[in-house]
Amino acid sequence: MRAKTPEDRKLLEMIDPIAESLGLEIVRVRLMGGTLRRRLQIMAERAVDNDIAVEECARLSRAVSEVLDAADPIAGEYLLEVSSPGVDRPLTRLKDFDLFEGFEARIETDRMVEGRKRFKGILAGTEGDTVAIDLDGEDDTALLPFEWLFDAKLVLTDALLNRGAALRAARGESDEPGGGPADDPDLPQRGVAQPKKTFLKTPSPKTTKTKRDKA
Repeated sequence: MRAKTPEDRKLLEMIDPIAESLGLEIVRVRLMGGTLRRRLQIMAERAVDNDIAVEECARLSRAVSEVLDAADPIAGEYLLEVSSPGVDRPLTRLKDFDLFEGFEARIETDRMVEGRKRFKGILAGTEGDTVAIDLDGEDDTALLPFEWLFDAKLVLTDALLNRGAALRAARGESDEPGGGPADDPDLPQRGVAQPKKTFLKTPSPKTTKTKRDKA
């Protein structure tokens, strides 16, 4: 699920080693939009602690830009966007379902499973190559093969927000406006995490955007 289309998968193959060289992992790559104006969205995080700083987003953006400029895999003009996965993040790797065990999620499969494709409930980890989720309003735990998943993401809940606040507090960061590292006014401040759906109108403070013009 890190890449959905053949074009996404080709880009991911190019971007993965770049991120690895910077100590980062790619969570998701999506090339979106039509032929006139497209957007390449890259979500990344550190491999060691599933976090990322704005400076690391900027470094990854510059490194990816250099490779894409040379390889020219995207026709036309596009916008490059590098960000953290966000609080209500997509779950794209099997290990994500263990990392966020106990939190609420929505999962969609690419095929019917006992008459349904959409599931919502509390993540219950993994068993081998299957994802376990305790379904809302049911006594059953659904076991879904990871390869059957089409989409999955966390649901923004108080428990998830509290987890994010606790992680920021452990790093010595503040949720107050202007309470980012060293209170530097020239750096974007992280502040309180916002749902990803507001991302395009209110860019994440951990995001670097670069407009690339192709001949």
